[in-house]
Amino acid sequence: MKAIFLSLPIALLLSSCSEFVSTGMSPSAGVSLPTGYLAAFRHAAPVREGLPHEQGFWDAEGINGPSSIRIHRSEQKAYFYKGTHIVGMSPVATGKTTHTTPGGTFKISQKSKDHKSSLYGVIRDNATGQVVNDDADTRKHKVGPGQTFENAPMPYFMRFNGGIGMHVGHLPGYAASHGCVRMPKPMAIKFFENVEVGTPVIVE
Repeated sequence: MKAIFLSLPIALLLSSCSEFVSTGMSPSAGVSLPTGYLAAFRHAAPVREGLPHEQGFWDAEGINGPSSIRIHRSEQKAYFYKGTHIVGMSPVATGKTTHTTPGGTFKISQKSKDHKSSLYGVIRDNATGQVVNDDADTRKHKVGPGQTFENAPMPYFMRFNGGIGMHVGHLPGYAASHGCVRMPKPMAIKFFENVEVGTPVIVE
């Protein structure tokens, strides 16, 4: 089997470790569309000028050995190992300056395909459907009358350090999350399918 190379647009699926951004307007209105949590819902979300297409790689055929993952914050990439061989690579978006992804050696403690954040999300006005708080934190923000809090989805979540994990998310080309490690959907699925609870994760 040949190696799989994946070329992905910058505007990918939403995450739960970055800001929700909403204009309250439709794509046809000609406005600059969001690049955070809600970007995945807007098919016309633009690719930022000057940024390369995100790429992923997976080729584990015939390679055996214990699995491990190394996340390089300076490179914004995650590498999947079988023994000493790299069998997969994914671009990532780690935590921004105010919510850095801690370094260290950890282990996968949970896998959850349809996980949702218990802390972050959006607050939406029930009458208009518009987002009134696009970066809601349940510890700081209250839901008012006629409003609903929507927990941020974290698809293919792989927890490895407290509330921090890898999951499908939007990659703007730099560290931008609330601490989690966002990945393009195809690569998040590959990593998810191949990790087990207990798989080592090293964040450098």
